Amino acid sequence: MNRQIRQLALGLMTCYVVLFATLNYWQVAQEEVLSANIENTRAVRREFEKPRGPIITADGVIAAQSVPNPDPEATFDRVREYPTGDLLSAATGYFTLSFGSNQVEREFGDVLTGSTTEQQVRALTDILSSEIDNSGTVQLALRHDVQQAAKFLLAGQTGSVVVMEVETGAVRAMYSNPGYDPNTFVNAPFEEAQETIVALQDAPGDPLLAGAYQQRFMPGSTFKVITTGIGLEAGVLFPEREFVSESEWVPPQTTDPIENYRGSECGGDLAEVFRRSCNIPFAQTAIELGAGPMVAGTEAWGIGEELPIDLPRPAASTFGNTDDLDQRLPLLGIRGFGQNEDQMVPMHMAMVAATVANGGRMMSPYIVEATYDKNGRVLDRADPEVWKTPISPQNAALLTELMTGVTKGDRGTAGSVTLDGGVRFAAKTGTAELGLIGDPDRVHAWMIGFAPLEAP
Repeated sequence: MNRQIRQLALGLMTCYVVLFATLNYWQVAQEEVLSANIENTRAVRREFEKPRGPIITADGVIAAQSVPNPDPEATFDRVREYPTGDLLSAATGYFTLSFGSNQVEREFGDVLTGSTTEQQVRALTDILSSEIDNSGTVQLALRHDVQQAAKFLLAGQTGSVVVMEVETGAVRAMYSNPGYDPNTFVNAPFEEAQETIVALQDAPGDPLLAGAYQQRFMPGSTFKVITTGIGLEAGVLFPEREFVSESEWVPPQTTDPIENYRGSECGGDLAEVFRRSCNIPFAQTAIELGAGPMVAGTEAWGIGEELPIDLPRPAASTFGNTDDLDQRLPLLGIRGFGQNEDQMVPMHMAMVAATVANGGRMMSPYIVEATYDKNGRVLDRADPEVWKTPISPQNAALLTELMTGVTKGDRGTAGSVTLDGGVRFAAKTGTAELGLIGDPDRVHAWMIGFAPLEAP
C-alpha cells in the first residue's frame, strides 16, 4: 500500500512539475509570440475595454480622444475618434480592434490607458471603486497651427514639411502628403475597414507611412551642406579656397565628365560655389577627401543610423553602398553633391539645418513633449538631448554665412524667397534629378533653412 501511495504521489508531483513548466513556457517564454498572434484578440479587447485618454497638441487641440459609442448594442462603450483627420495622423497613428495600433497610440498606449507603474501606484486610493478611470494624456510637441500652415503651404503636392526647434529638437510640425484619415477605418465594420486599409497599402506614395521620418529621398544639392561640413572639419575646405570656373570636369577612373546643373559654367571661392550650388567643386571635395574620410564624415552626421525619434520604425538616411568606394571615385564625387545613391530622410535634413543653427549640435527630435496622469500631474517630460556633434561651433558659423549667401542676390539659389517683415534667414536648396526614362525632367525639389538668422 505504501508503495502504491508513493507511486501516486510521485506521479502527481510529476504532473505538477510538467503543468508548472508548461504554464511558464506559454505565459512567460511565449508571451510575445502569443501577443503578436493576429488571432489572439483577448489582450486587444482588454485594452479596448479600458478608458483611454486623449492626445493633444502643444497648443491645446485634441488630436485623438475616446467618446461614448453611439451604438447601444455595441460590444464596447467607447470609440476612438480623430477630430483633426489627416492633419496629425502621422504622429497620432490609429488604435483599432482588428488592425492594432501605431505611432503615439502604440508607443504611449500604456500612458493613455493608465497602465504605467506610476499611474497604478497613484491610483491606489481608488482601488475599491467599481469603475476606475486611470487614463492619461499625451501632449505632442506638434502645434496645430503650425501643422495647418505646413499642410496649406504644401498645397496638395507630394512631399513633406518638418519644422523643429533648433535648441531642443522639439518637432513643431511634421506633415506629409499623401497621408490618411484614421476616421475612415478605425470604427468601421471589419470588412469595410480591411478594404480601406488594403487600398491605403496599395496607394502610390505609401500614405500609411509618415513620409517625413519613415521615407527617404535623393537630397540633391541640400547634401552640399554635409559635404561642406565634412570638408571644413578636415581642413580641405576654407573660405579662401578657389575653384576653377568650368562647366564639366573629368574625375579619375573615367572618361565621362561630371557637369554642373544644366551644363552651366561655375567656379570661384567657397562662398560663390556654395551660393550658386555648383556641382563640380563638391564632387572634387569628396574625391579629395577620399572614400574613408567621406564615409566617416557622413556617419558623424548620423547617416546610416535610424533617427532617434520617439516614434516607431524610423528610417535611416544612407550614403549608399560604400564597398570598394575608393575604386569607384566618380560615384564618390557624384554623391558629394547629393546624387547617385544618396538618400536622406526629410526630418534628417531638417536636423542638418538645425545643427548648423545650433552651433554644430544635432539634437534628437521628439514628437511627445509631456505625459500626464488623470489628475493632470506630470508623468514625464521630454528632456532635450544632443545626438551628434558633427561640426565645431566655428565651422557652424562659417556654414551659416554660406547658407545666408544662398538667400541673397541674383546668384543665390534662394534669392527670390523672402520672409514677412524682412526677417533674415539661411537656407540651401536642392534639385535631385531622378533620371527616369521617359520623364527626364522629374526631380526631387528641396529646401532646408532656419530663421530668424540672429536667433534661429
